[in-house]
Amino acid sequence: MKDYAAKADLNYFITPEHTLKFGLISTLHDFEPGSAKGLGDQSLFTEFSLPSNYALENGIYISAESSLGERWNLRYGLRFSSFHNVGPATVYNFNQDYQAVDSIVYESGNFFNSFGGLEPRLAVSFMLNDWSSLKASYSRTRQYIHLAQNSTAGTPLDVWFPSSPNVNPQISDQVALGYFWNLWDDRLEASVEAYYKKLNNAIDFRDHANLLLNRQMEGELRIGNGNSYGLEFLIRKNTGHLSGWISYTYSRTERVVPEINNGDPYAAPYDRPHDLAIVLNYEISKRIWVSGNWVYSTGLPVTFPTGRFEYMGNIAPVYSNRNAYRMPDYHRLDVSVSLAGKDKPGRKWGWDLNLSAYNAYARKNAWTINFVQDDNDPNGPHAEMTYLFSISPALTFNFHF
Repeated sequence: MKDYAAKADLNYFITPEHTLKFGLISTLHDFEPGSAKGLGDQSLFTEFSLPSNYALENGIYISAESSLGERWNLRYGLRFSSFHNVGPATVYNFNQDYQAVDSIVYESGNFFNSFGGLEPRLAVSFMLNDWSSLKASYSRTRQYIHLAQNSTAGTPLDVWFPSSPNVNPQISDQVALGYFWNLWDDRLEASVEAYYKKLNNAIDFRDHANLLLNRQMEGELRIGNGNSYGLEFLIRKNTGHLSGWISYTYSRTERVVPEINNGDPYAAPYDRPHDLAIVLNYEISKRIWVSGNWVYSTGLPVTFPTGRFEYMGNIAPVYSNRNAYRMPDYHRLDVSVSLAGKDKPGRKWGWDLNLSAYNAYARKNAWTINFVQDDNDPNGPHAEMTYLFSISPALTFNFHF
């Protein structure tokens, strides 16, 4: 994807208690879906590329922030967005079985399809006392650029594509409610926040979808609805020799698509129920400090084969329900130590040296899991994990002036 954008944002301070913001943005999207090139004399083709897609996306907004007395603060606004498909393009028409029956060719520069709508936002905060507050918010968003993920492929395959005559924009409505408080003269802050999001026109692929270099990929899509909800916790220490934060999120994301999973709810490809991060920084002296962060998250949902059968001498897998399994949980520790140069009066330059280790205890986090034939058991396959990184040390020297 290539984006070319122009935007303008303006602030108008009406009074110290009231601020007005407004602006606009226009973005030209250039999608290059993919290409393949054959190598060697025995190749069946030299080069094959899918045609590019083009779209123009616009947005204009106005928002305001108002303080009402000493306790209330309001932020409210309205945004209008529009999306236009632009030629050259070939748009396929599909029947009820998602088979292409004909196509329409649009010339270069032809605006042949448009979407648009309003996106209201509202946020309210109320100070309970000098150190705690309640906050609530609502927002509607429209998403014209889509990401569809296929977890049944041999490798994780993500496909970006625009809305079109066959694909409506996704629309989400989200509400949130949180409690925030500061302690010890703002040296320690903490919060807990709950949210719920309703998603319309949620997009996913059908079972056994053909994604690679498919001119008629829109026929592989299935449309439904989704929802997300969760709780987020944060505690942060901002001052002193030891600083950092701990954050934890419990969340669930589900989809219901009539043609997938027999119409039953299933976990979305990015559903991670547990997500934990611990970040600590310790200043040993004015010139030396160490830091570390540890992250943990539940493995992403995936569809695995649960059996197989033989038909006319061929072995075919039998898959589980959509996203019924999960990849192994992900966790990693990063550590670093930094040394800064001496700060001398009048000196206009400085330096610092940083020694770090990514994935310090060499956790083998799974990137993909494939099922291959077991050499020791001709009647059954075994799972084979691929991971990308083990421990990765780095030495960095920074010079600044």
